[in-house]
Amino acid sequence: MISTNMNWHLLAGVFLPFLGTTAGAACVFFLRDQLSPRVQKALLGFASGVMVAASVWSLLVPAMNLSAPMGRFAFVPAAIGFLLGIGFLLALDHFIPHLHLDADTPEGTPSRLSRSTMLMLAVTLHNIPEGMAVGAVLAGLLAENGGVTLAGALSLSLGIAIQNFPEGAVISLPLKSEGRLSRSRAFGMGTLSGVAEPVAALLTLLAASLVVPLLPYCLAFAAGAMIYVVVEELIPESAAGEHSNAGTIGFALGFVLMMILDVALG
Repeated sequence: MISTNMNWHLLAGVFLPFLGTTAGAACVFFLRDQLSPRVQKALLGFASGVMVAASVWSLLVPAMNLSAPMGRFAFVPAAIGFLLGIGFLLALDHFIPHLHLDADTPEGTPSRLSRSTMLMLAVTLHNIPEGMAVGAVLAGLLAENGGVTLAGALSLSLGIAIQNFPEGAVISLPLKSEGRLSRSRAFGMGTLSGVAEPVAALLTLLAASLVVPLLPYCLAFAAGAMIYVVVEELIPESAAGEHSNAGTIGFALGFVLMMILDVALG
């Protein structure tokens, strides 16, 4: 039976990233214009660094540790789960209609959805892997042999929440500054973009908790999904346009921060 304290810790882990997105979206009430291209590149790089570090230390390494009884084949669940995660996001990216902020042409299946709706779907695709990662790690926390500590699980949620703060601002500010939406509606859109994370976290937590032997696959699956987002979207966007080292520096800072959180708190 799960204790009351554990229930609160699980809720904190699930909703902390969403609060990060909401706080970032609230910047629309305090900042007049959208962030400069250099700052956006740095923030995209920062998010990439956090997600790559989290994929390695919080997901892939625990997945292989859980599979240690398999001996030299301990990599198998991690490898299979990772590739399935890549394939899953590849399929979503191919079939779901969505539009990135700086793009004019929608991706995915042709549709008559509004521009705002497709912008929301693009962010939702980005946030699903992060929610899955949180849910998988929390499931590892609940498993008696999960090898995941409370501090380690919360450090992952905190790291994602930190990178979600600028992400919420990057979403809401352009919607307001370009005259598409009012401040309140832009804030609402930025906030709603983060709803996918707690939903994905809860669904993954439930699935992984019910089928504990699949936990290594779930951890690696979430890692693959996160790496797909980094390679497909974040890094190319951080390098687009005029050359700048801001994205690279942001990546280094995000990677080191997540590594410190995971190792020091985990």
